[in-house]
Amino acid sequence: MSGQYWRKSHNIGDSQSEFKKNALEVLRQPLEDGKVTISRSLQSLTYPSRFMLVAAMNPCPCGYLGDPTHACTCTPVAIKRYRSRISGPLLDRIDLHVEVPAVAYRDLSDTRETESSAVIAARVLQARQVQLERFKGSKVHCNAQMNARLIKKHCELDAAGHRMLELAGDKLGFSARSYSRILKVARTIADLAGSEAIHEPHLAEAIQYRSLDRKIPS
Repeated sequence: MSGQYWRKSHNIGDSQSEFKKNALEVLRQPLEDGKVTISRSLQSLTYPSRFMLVAAMNPCPCGYLGDPTHACTCTPVAIKRYRSRISGPLLDRIDLHVEVPAVAYRDLSDTRETESSAVIAARVLQARQVQLERFKGSKVHCNAQMNARLIKKHCELDAAGHRMLELAGDKLGFSARSYSRILKVARTIADLAGSEAIHEPHLAEAIQYRSLDRKIPS
């Protein structure tokens, strides 16, 4: 379907906004802590719950917001009501918000050679090895698990990077959690590029992966 958003979740259906809000909100603790606690009157049990979450939803009730060939029939109020079922605190805990537009026929029929899956997989494995070395001797295994102290140590920005993040934050109103997610994603993008430092292109790409933090058009 055109204009879908893909995000961090695990097999919870075609449209995350179709789930009841209170059912979605219980994902916040396991996403944040990697564990889930079940409390009853006599006891409380905690289970490990570290998982990768991938979810999808339409950009609006009709599904055509932003589509170049179909006009969206939704009002700004309807779009806001639809998206409000996914709360800000839940969005803050999702690393990537990616808009996926409809694919044109010319792109589907393009026969030009592209980067193979094997080449991409090798780059990912190399980046994971870099992260294993980075956190060697600790309980952290990858960038996603970094706490505030590790983010400060391994996600240092230069003056231009700080300025870019400040301008983006002023425009989009990032929360503190969003800043942390952006830095961790930028660190991973830099690892994939084989760069020891986070540069402006890495940071700019990470910021682009926060599409649901942007304001709804009026």
